[in-house]
Amino acid sequence: MTAAGSANRAPAPRMDREARIAGILGAARALFQDRGFDAVSMVEIAGRVGVVEGLIYKYFPTKRDLLLAVLSRWYDDLFGDHARELAHIDGHRARLQALIRRHLIAVHTAPRLCRLMFREVQSERDYHGTQLQALNRRYTQLLVDVIEQGQADGSFRRDLPAGLLRSMIYGGIEHHSFNYVWGRGALDVDRLTSQITALICEGLDATTRTTA
Repeated sequence: MTAAGSANRAPAPRMDREARIAGILGAARALFQDRGFDAVSMVEIAGRVGVVEGLIYKYFPTKRDLLLAVLSRWYDDLFGDHARELAHIDGHRARLQALIRRHLIAVHTAPRLCRLMFREVQSERDYHGTQLQALNRRYTQLLVDVIEQGQADGSFRRDLPAGLLRSMIYGGIEHHSFNYVWGRGALDVDRLTSQITALICEGLDATTRTTA
């Protein structure tokens, strides 16, 4: 290329701050999901985005900070999808089933991210008080709200705490999917959705009598 041609070439457009952050988060999420947290370097993430490594550290002081931001963006996406989906579903059981199914789909499609969330983030002290924890609470509160609405109109039993049921559902899914998220075995989303929904809803049935 001649000097004149080089001089006349328009400079590459500069991304604004939000676009750079979005690009970094997207690249990091793809790499973490494909290969896991430990196997991915900040240099590799920078190369995927096309920026220098130092720019990533400008926004995320450590790789763990970047991981928390990636998971926060992921949870924010999950929350938005669930909230929109529930608005178009009639019936407490159907809404509960939809929440269970979408959570299983999240585990099925992003097992490495779930592994990081379940085993390397939630168990650490720096998780408490973070935006990610707040998003997780909002996300799981959707299920609590569905149960409490069913209890309020008499569809579900009122003697079973909604928070306990939330822990049973999400804790049960985490435990049952342990082998899958670690790369062993399969996860049948449709079958598990039906089984968990039946187990919970038949136990929640307001017509069920207990001797306790």
